Amino acid sequence: MYSYYLTIVLAPLAAAIVAGLFGKQIGRGWAHSITIFAVGLSCVLSFYVLYQMYWGGATSENISVYTWAVTDGLRMEVGFLVDRLTVLMMAVVAFVSFTVHIYTIGYMSDDPGYQRFFSYISLFTFSMLMLVMSNNFLQLFFGWEAVGLVSYLLIGFWFKRETAIFANLKAFLVNRVGDFGFILGIAAIFTFTGSLDYVTVFASAESVAGQSIEVFPGTPWNAMTLICILLFIGAMGKSAQAPLHVWLPDSMEGPTPISALIHAATMVTAGIFMVARMSPLFELSTTALAVVIVIGAITAFFMGLLGIVQNDIKRVVAYSTLSQLGYMTVALGASAYSAAIFHLMTHAFFKALLFLAAGSVIIAMHHEQDIRKMGGVRKYMPITYWTALIGSLALIGFPGTAGFFSKDLLIDAVKESHWHGQGAVYWIAYLSVLLGVFVTALYTFRMFFLVFHGEERMDKETKSHLHETPWVVTLPLVMLAIPSLVIGWPAVEPLLFGGFFGDAIVVQSGHDVLGHMGEAWHGPLALLEHAWQTPVLWLAMAGLATAWFLFLKRPDIPETIQRKFAGIYNLLDRKYYFDDLYIKGFAAWGRGIGDFLWKRGDEDLIDGVLVNGTANSVVRLAGVMRQLQSGYLYTYAFAMIIGLTMFLGWLIWFR
Repeated sequence: MYSYYLTIVLAPLAAAIVAGLFGKQIGRGWAHSITIFAVGLSCVLSFYVLYQMYWGGATSENISVYTWAVTDGLRMEVGFLVDRLTVLMMAVVAFVSFTVHIYTIGYMSDDPGYQRFFSYISLFTFSMLMLVMSNNFLQLFFGWEAVGLVSYLLIGFWFKRETAIFANLKAFLVNRVGDFGFILGIAAIFTFTGSLDYVTVFASAESVAGQSIEVFPGTPWNAMTLICILLFIGAMGKSAQAPLHVWLPDSMEGPTPISALIHAATMVTAGIFMVARMSPLFELSTTALAVVIVIGAITAFFMGLLGIVQNDIKRVVAYSTLSQLGYMTVALGASAYSAAIFHLMTHAFFKALLFLAAGSVIIAMHHEQDIRKMGGVRKYMPITYWTALIGSLALIGFPGTAGFFSKDLLIDAVKESHWHGQGAVYWIAYLSVLLGVFVTALYTFRMFFLVFHGEERMDKETKSHLHETPWVVTLPLVMLAIPSLVIGWPAVEPLLFGGFFGDAIVVQSGHDVLGHMGEAWHGPLALLEHAWQTPVLWLAMAGLATAWFLFLKRPDIPETIQRKFAGIYNLLDRKYYFDDLYIKGFAAWGRGIGDFLWKRGDEDLIDGVLVNGTANSVVRLAGVMRQLQSGYLYTYAFAMIIGLTMFLGWLIWFR
């Protein structure tokens, strides 16, 4: 299996190098062929490893590939920890990336940066695979930073657009805030354990949990709590949790294929995966878990509300990503790590599907993205319509879809999580994810109805050219629609109640909410029967019905609501003023300090006083001395007489 692991991770890297460095020589056809073949190979081998791990009797492996430094007992190495959590993530990342690569042929067909884009997305896949396959924190940090770097390049791919450059800079800076916390967490781990290897660190976790550290003098913190909160700050940046969420909606400035890849299988899932991987640490700090669940609850509900007022088709889907990441984070905080990873998997399929479906509509609409200028697209684009419907139903958790199984059980797990008497935390989280069900259905089907149903609001020229997109665009939609519809049926029981993850995820007995739920579990059909007895299904149907009534039956009502509740609408439209706070507040404050130091420190003090001041003083002194040199003999004789007289007077006075 060792050679398989190397091939899985290195094939996309090799393809990225070839397409990136030799793109002009090999041309467009070879660029996409090489990268698609490499990612397809990684996908096939990932599914083979998954098959061997679950059905073939293969066991987990912890492999050291290369040790490149050993200093003071610290081993810096490249290695793979391949267990069931790893192989599931490998399969999801490689499969979604494979479909996006195929889709890119159609979406980027007229772009002059065609080869460069394929190089970037293949490099993105390599970076994420390195992250999920790592067996140590150093390699984890490498993958962590690599996905951040490539996302910066891809968000700003159209670098001649001011909005794209602003968006990738915003993503880069916001993630630096999270990554600062992340690297401090890794440093704290090394400080207390003397190692960066997962196995060694996890074995030392109990002893670390018994130690304390003074962050501020006289205020001791539990060491494990500090480590977990710092690591989670990193996850907040990568997985766009409030208040570090502001970069994700702006990432829509990149081409649609990368929007799908970032939101579905790579960058934003990295934080969720990392916390699940670190479950042996987080389980030892109820304070850290409480922080996780509160942040997730805030993100799940309040970011979902923003999707209701968005008119850009991609931004609606982007805000749904923010909300669904909040759901996963809530599950992590409730110690339902398996439920979080299950929802990560199903979300990867239907979210990639929704983004690619949105891109299909954008292509057909000549790159129009405003849903208010669409309508009635259903009859022109039947394949896009039906696949988008499947993705939308999965997103709202319609019974039988993949999203139904993962989201419904996630909410049930939060409801049942009465851990360590965290009553207020539990109710905040449960009410947030419960109300979020209605909000999700409302904004999802608002978008769906405005795009595919109702009157046609596009101009005549766009309408005359409106038709279904080519097969390289629709084939990935079908490939993603299938798991979005059916993957929940075979996966729900083994992933949540069948011990699929084994030792890869550690949950203390007092936190094992899924184990408690599994005692009454009797298969997928039981969940379907159970769904009718919970408010989750009814809230989803209420949200769908509300969207139908407001945006198809009575489209005049939303305008009336907007006028009567202008304050609330403006609050949502301005995204709770987070951008104003960061751009006009922190960023402007930082620029103000920079301007002050530049004007007063650099120009006035350094240049004006220290550098130019010395030269100016010499010039002024020389000007004075120059006046003494008149060139007249009588002036010099008079000066000599005065000087001699003063000298004689001094001798007589001090004799």
